[in-house]
Amino acid sequence: MRIFYVINSVEGGGAALPVPAVAKVLEGLGATVEVLALTRRDGRALAPMADRGLKVHVRPGAEKDHVAALAWLDRMVVDGRPDLLWTSLTRATLLGQIVGLKRGVPVVSWQHSAYLKTANRLLLRATQGLSDLWIGDSHSVTALTACRLKVKADRLATWPLFAADATAPQAAPWRPGETLRLGALGRLHTAKGYDVLIRALGHLRASGFVAPAPFEVEIAGEGDQRAHLQAMIDQAGLDNIRLVGFRNSPREFLAGLHLYLQPSRREGLCVAVHEAMQAGLPALVTAVGEMPYSVVDGLTGRVVPPCDHEELSKALKRMLSAPDKLAAMGAIARSRVLERFGQAHFEANGAEIFARLPSRREVPISAVASAAS
Repeated sequence: MRIFYVINSVEGGGAALPVPAVAKVLEGLGATVEVLALTRRDGRALAPMADRGLKVHVRPGAEKDHVAALAWLDRMVVDGRPDLLWTSLTRATLLGQIVGLKRGVPVVSWQHSAYLKTANRLLLRATQGLSDLWIGDSHSVTALTACRLKVKADRLATWPLFAADATAPQAAPWRPGETLRLGALGRLHTAKGYDVLIRALGHLRASGFVAPAPFEVEIAGEGDQRAHLQAMIDQAGLDNIRLVGFRNSPREFLAGLHLYLQPSRREGLCVAVHEAMQAGLPALVTAVGEMPYSVVDGLTGRVVPPCDHEELSKALKRMLSAPDKLAAMGAIARSRVLERFGQAHFEANGAEIFARLPSRREVPISAVASAAS
């Protein structure tokens, strides 16, 4: 089976980063996989794909030139004759569905996010029948897909997009006399809720709270919100929080922390919080996406409502007040994520989905007539 894996971009974050791991499983089952990116963006996902030996085609186009992108994808499919289009995110899915219908190539589509813009939700609901199979990147997103896109159970599957690695670097326990290191990992986007975190830290300081150990917060990532977030930090006078930029080695970044923070407004699986648990970190997260199912409140971290800086501040205060308990919570978090998301589970989920993949079909007569016209 020859698979064209169609993605929106090769940006360093989000849906592009799990592609090498997914492709490895598919290739192990006998498929060949090529990646087709509709635009480049920052290109930071290219290196992991190259390390995996994946063939990647990046269209030299923009994010909203949909007609040109559709024509490019159609040419690639005509020339490459794939047996299957595997699409990710709304733009790639909608264009892939059109080309798949026109050229008689079946389509399988990911759903990654716990949030869809209204227009995208309506479009995907209208075209959901053009994808033979829909795959949620977590159980929570699969349930949302059934609800919001009206996809029936026989065309739904779940493949959690995280394969836990027991050999990943481990965080060292906090020791008395050390500065507590808190961190977050992800693009600087409103979805990640870093503005809520900054307000929570400002609220904590204004309350007069004095932690038993000094602490600092590092947010690793880049994005359009950088200037806005820095202005919030400066205005609040928070000298212990820093925007440290993109990190090429996220595992090493996580291994240097004592507590992980994920104050997101919305998520799907959220790979970063699972990587933090893999590193042996407790996590303070919001109750969105898969996170409240992975993080057990009071046992492996804390779970608070999204967009509520006061509740986030209270949870921070509780965790900062007992730094000697963080390592034990992190150890339980690591055991939990290795048990639930081990490599064997990841490969087994992939094999189950591979067995359900449709084969190339004949071009519908109506599509031939449409293409001719």
